Amino acid sequence: QVQLVESGGGLVQAGGSLRLSCAASGTIFSLNVMGWYRQAPGKQRDFVASMTIDGRANYADSVKGRFTISRDNVNNTGYLQMNSLKVEDTAVYYCKAEVVVRRWYTSRDYWGQGAQVTVSS
Repeated sequence: QVQLVESGGGLVQAGGSLRLSCAASGTIFSLNVMGWYRQAPGKQRDFVASMTIDGRANYADSVKGRFTISRDNVNNTGYLQMNSLKVEDTAVYYCKAEVVVRRWYTSRDYWGQGAQVTVSS
């Protein structure tokens, strides 16, 4: 089994910064993709950013130039640096990891518990 534990959420004023972390543990042969999603109250969960094991990053248009995704492949940890935060960035942020638990197994997705990010005006 794989567990994802998020940390780093909180309350910040508009224009400020926060850094989220997502630590994966358990039986992990390969953590192929680390991604971040967010869900605002009453809205669907949306893609924010992702990074492959070889470092290719992808971002939602709404966060390009402000958010930076990174990962530590040795420690199976992902990060989301959020700068120039806006009120509309307020949401619960979830990390998702696409994991292969053993060689030759197919990958499956695991989710973190979510971290609240609140940006005040």
